[in-house]
Amino acid sequence: MPWIRIASGAVAIAIALLMIILGGWYFTIGFGIIVYLGQLEVFALTKAKGINAAVKTTLIVSQVLLISAHIAPPLSDAILSLAGTCICFYVLFQPKFATIADVATSILGLFYGGYLPSFWIRLRDWASPATSLPLGGYWPTDWSLESLPIGLIHTLLAFSCIWAADIGAYAAGRTFGRTPLTHISPKKTVEGALFGLGSSLLVGLLGARLMQWPLWWITGPTFGTMVGVSSLLGDLTESLMKRDAGVKDSGTLIPGHGGILDRTDSYIFTAPLVFYFITLLLPSLPGIWPDI
Repeated sequence: MPWIRIASGAVAIAIALLMIILGGWYFTIGFGIIVYLGQLEVFALTKAKGINAAVKTTLIVSQVLLISAHIAPPLSDAILSLAGTCICFYVLFQPKFATIADVATSILGLFYGGYLPSFWIRLRDWASPATSLPLGGYWPTDWSLESLPIGLIHTLLAFSCIWAADIGAYAAGRTFGRTPLTHISPKKTVEGALFGLGSSLLVGLLGARLMQWPLWWITGPTFGTMVGVSSLLGDLTESLMKRDAGVKDSGTLIPGHGGILDRTDSYIFTAPLVFYFITLLLPSLPGIWPDI
């Protein structure tokens, strides 16, 4: 099983790298597919609890939200409110009497499964240059760090921190993990979590140094730690939902990993934190940064 997990994880990383580099509609559409599949798994978990969410409506408005994040990022914040209103309207006027859980789960599917991930699209599009590739795609002719789009570089850095945290925690937990971290996820250990955080911190430090962030010896480790903690919280949140639904995995799509949600839970809460750290905090520090 570990070899299957490693192989499928390597394929997933390769696909993610291709999407990130191409950007444009390639990244948006690819991310939309991932979000769609992830939301289906979320609603499958809630259905196991007897909750009847507004699945179709939520899936549709979430895709609209992702598209708006690419076309007009500020508009996606307004669409979130309008989409929530549409979802509540749909749930409340169903023939079957709706419950609090039905409404809350529908809004959860929109916010957790659609809105939060949309910040990855905003980050990848940040200060992206015009390209001649179809669908707004980009392919570097010069792979030097100074020549790559700033949104591409920082998306890669954030993903690298998540990958480092996941791989570090998994490897350390299996090798010398002994102390249980939480009853929510019995297989997770304190040793694995600390090693994962340390790995993410190190990648953040190296990335900040290479990109010459303002106060890189502070902002880099802070960024890496933030990503490591938020990715762990995302993992534990999904574990909580699975435990409540009484299932081991959210799906069976990815061999050795389970479902899409099992593989992407670390990215959900991380997205807005990374986006605002890079686009709001760093520009406020000494240094020159482009406008969004």
